[in-house]
Amino acid sequence: MTNLLDDYALSSPLRYQNNWLKLAIVAFGLFAGVSSTSFPPLFFMSFCMAFATVYLGKTPPKLYLKLLLAPLGFAGIGALVLVFFMGSGQELYSFSLLGYPLNIRADGLALALLVLARAVNGMCCLYFLALTTPMIELFAVLKASRLPDSLIELSMLIYRYIFVFLDTALSIKYAQTVRLGYGNFKKSFNSFTMLASTLFIRSWEQGERLFVAMDSRCYYGKMPVFETKRPVKAPEILLTSIYFLITLALVHFKEITTIV
Repeated sequence: MTNLLDDYALSSPLRYQNNWLKLAIVAFGLFAGVSSTSFPPLFFMSFCMAFATVYLGKTPPKLYLKLLLAPLGFAGIGALVLVFFMGSGQELYSFSLLGYPLNIRADGLALALLVLARAVNGMCCLYFLALTTPMIELFAVLKASRLPDSLIELSMLIYRYIFVFLDTALSIKYAQTVRLGYGNFKKSFNSFTMLASTLFIRSWEQGERLFVAMDSRCYYGKMPVFETKRPVKAPEILLTSIYFLITLALVHFKEITTIV
């Protein structure tokens, strides 16, 4: 799925926009989402990020919905815990499960919905970045931000070899499957242990080969990563400013109504 995300990022029209501007938009959305205590700013930011990703970034809507549903399940489980075990206000509904009383209270339900809305907003912001910016360009931005070279290069190698080892694991599993290696529980357990041990050995061997290959090419501790200079255009600044101002206005309006 991560490889699929990078494929869509490579073909996205928003790939050719300024990466620093996209990072600023995502950082603002995450910070404002965590700080917001009301639903209108969260709904507005989620809608804007989804619209930009699907309409401007040309991401297929079905793929985008599938990507949202995957982490939304974990967020939904956390929201259910908050609904039944948080809050001390007005009781909305109560029932018993296996002899244990469960209550849904107004403030617990509001907190659960707020947490769920924050989770959706965060996912929309991160998917906007993941589906419009290839990883190699993000590494270039990190390089330009003066982070330690060792951290960036380790991240690059880890990201690269995740897919190498995943492809190796899938090949081994396919070979085991056609030989009925997963016919029952005992065979599945033995096949899985063999897959894990073989993958560990191959990972170790691949690491040694990589070290020899890099050393033979005069690796001196740094991998050059080139960042493409893309100036920020006036319409982009205008749209981003409008987005920031509307979000801040919604947050500020809620604070005013709460005080009143």
